[in-house]
Amino acid sequence: MQTISLNNGVVMPLEGFGVFQIPDAAQCEQAVSDALETGYRLIDTAAAYFNEEAVGKAIQKSGIPREELFITTKLWIQDAGYEPAKRAFQTSLDKLGLDYLDLYLIHQPLGDYYGSWRAMEELYEAGKIRAIGVCNFYPERLADLCLHAKVLPAVNQVELHPFFQQEEALKTMKEFGVLPEAWGPLAEGAQGIFQNETLAAIAKKHGKTVAQVALRWNTQRGVAIIPKSIHKARMVENLDIWEFALDESDMAAIAALDLGQSKIIDHTLPTTVKRLSQLRIHA
Repeated sequence: MQTISLNNGVVMPLEGFGVFQIPDAAQCEQAVSDALETGYRLIDTAAAYFNEEAVGKAIQKSGIPREELFITTKLWIQDAGYEPAKRAFQTSLDKLGLDYLDLYLIHQPLGDYYGSWRAMEELYEAGKIRAIGVCNFYPERLADLCLHAKVLPAVNQVELHPFFQQEEALKTMKEFGVLPEAWGPLAEGAQGIFQNETLAAIAKKHGKTVAQVALRWNTQRGVAIIPKSIHKARMVENLDIWEFALDESDMAAIAALDLGQSKIIDHTLPTTVKRLSQLRIHA
């Protein structure tokens, strides 16, 4: 497993395991247990995934020393603001059964996320979080936060895959020293990614699968990845990407696949903002 140093010196695995859309507690606990047994050490969850407790149980049962793990969770819009964020952080920590988090992220750039950020800065300075960051912050919002924050975001977790490459967004992240982390690195299995002729040809060339090529492509761009699967064989496959490298012609061919827009979610739409803001994850 390759690692990368965040802008505050904290070392993070470049590949982790995501648990989005695994709300069933037993299934999530088993998936995380399988992932940890396979070799994953970064586990990414969120309050809005409704599975923090299941993730916590798998961590406790694993017997893996806490310092060898890198655990991420996220603050939902409903809990945006200084005091609400502090309460939500403690709730997540309790559900996970942990004493500290390795990475805490603002899930969406909506609501009083500046109040949330001030709370997170204090929790970071108090040693309760090793690194703080954001999700789904488009370039202008990321730049705004970076220019006015006391502690720079260490990570910006956004949609990044061969069909939505966000090169301009990556330039902004690089300018401010923010690590890009890809959610949906396999396009959530959509857009015919596993049957794509370009990716299939590159996979055949290297004796790899399309999934492995797509994941390796992102890591070679300096992007961290958190693929998800409930199947152990796929977990093994997704982790087996570190002994080969794509060449310049491969990278150029994949660059040509960029659609320039998301087919999963458009955060710039008022309807998206309304839908996300109306989602309540607790009473």
